[in-house]
Amino acid sequence: MIPENPDVVHTVAFYLLFLSFVPAIIATSSSRQGSQNQDAKAVLYDSQPDLREIVFVIQSQSNSFHVSRAERQRADLLQQTQSLTQTPPPVLLLHSLTDNEGDWSILPVLPYLSLLFGKNSSWLVFLEEETNVKVTKLLQALRKFDRRKEWFLGKPLHDEESTIIHHYAFAENPSIFKYPDFSAAWALSIPLLDRLANKVRDDPLKSDFTIDLKHEVALYIWENGQGPRLTAVPELCTEPEHSPTAQHCATTLSSPAPLCGEPVKKEDIFVAVKTCKKFHTERVPVVKKTWEREASLLEYYSDHTDPSIPTIDLGVPNTERGHCGKTFAILERYVGDAVPKTRWLLVVDDDTLISLPRLQMLLSCYDPSEPVCLGERYGYGLGQGGYSYITGGGGMVFSRTAVVRLLASDCKCYSNDAPDDMVLGMCLNALGLPVTHSSLFHQARPEDYSRDFLAHQVPISFHKHWNIDPIAVFNRWLKDELGSTSPHGLNKSTKEEL
Repeated sequence: MIPENPDVVHTVAFYLLFLSFVPAIIATSSSRQGSQNQDAKAVLYDSQPDLREIVFVIQSQSNSFHVSRAERQRADLLQQTQSLTQTPPPVLLLHSLTDNEGDWSILPVLPYLSLLFGKNSSWLVFLEEETNVKVTKLLQALRKFDRRKEWFLGKPLHDEESTIIHHYAFAENPSIFKYPDFSAAWALSIPLLDRLANKVRDDPLKSDFTIDLKHEVALYIWENGQGPRLTAVPELCTEPEHSPTAQHCATTLSSPAPLCGEPVKKEDIFVAVKTCKKFHTERVPVVKKTWEREASLLEYYSDHTDPSIPTIDLGVPNTERGHCGKTFAILERYVGDAVPKTRWLLVVDDDTLISLPRLQMLLSCYDPSEPVCLGERYGYGLGQGGYSYITGGGGMVFSRTAVVRLLASDCKCYSNDAPDDMVLGMCLNALGLPVTHSSLFHQARPEDYSRDFLAHQVPISFHKHWNIDPIAVFNRWLKDELGSTSPHGLNKSTKEEL
């Protein structure tokens, strides 16, 4: 338990001196005893933050579509604050703060933020691009918390079962650990920011994987029980923007699936499925029974030619892991004359489950003349100058421009069984080409993600057949009603079940 706020204790003592005059206030004051969370709900602190003391950080990306979204969000925030203060609060775009590509993983940029705002601010509020903010309600919510203490605020998520994407943490009771849903916004008080910044400076981040950022940030802050746990803030919501249940919310969400125009034609997407002989009868039939029919141009690449599928042998020996040689051979084939020329390439595993119609809608937001590399973003060694990469199981999407740029470089596989997605990440990093993240792609199964996290998504992909019925998973999570073309109508049955 965190010690009581001394101001509250002094206030109680003062009221006790005047017991005969203000009995009602005594009752209110006594109710403030207890946990820090109870204090926060009952008290509006004298040291209330001014709007100018809140720093907004939009978790933006460098791709032009995402920059445009983030700029609109910044303009909306500043417009809201015009009537509230003459000096607007800082509204920062995360991708543009420093030259470090790994700033998206939050922890490396904390010392920079502490240096700029540690002396003149009270709160750091992080937002995703699709997070809508009602500034006055957010300010009211933050005023429930003493800004002089260490606070980690957000909308809590938890795991229903231990999961590989969290390294099976808290295996005996996965639901005990709470981590924030970034879509609802989350906040750090400046005292906590300053301490974390000192920790990052004094104990450099280890060269390790970044897989599920929101969980890993919460673990770092918690510090095996030495730091604060996440405190739930009911006003931080993931309800749809115009939902009647969101009237109390300081934050809401935009449409779950962006649509920027007519969906990309299926003839503009070439689909490459990586497989091998031992999975021709186990995994390939699942692809054929689920999402293959939505593809106009699709080829299966294997170590064995099977005309019944059919598969294409690229002349690269099969490997138990990595598959870098096979993936680079696919890229070479894509830009050659062997397949029709398309604007987009999708590379998936034979146990990837994916909705191609939803992908077509998402790609309407991206410019294929740019070097676009899209999917679920992971990181390696980001605290020490590492690199980002698109994890392969959830599907890797490339514009033709990106593939051409990639192959024109000297970057190659160092072995056929090198991890293809990580090698591609190293190559893209060396070329200065950005990796673009979409949370709608998933490297793991639905069971491996928090139920509340998936509840406000219209997912594009999942991965792995282990211990599930993949056809049932596809039908529940990825199959749309016949004729559904609007993202607002997708996946209604799933959301109702959740």
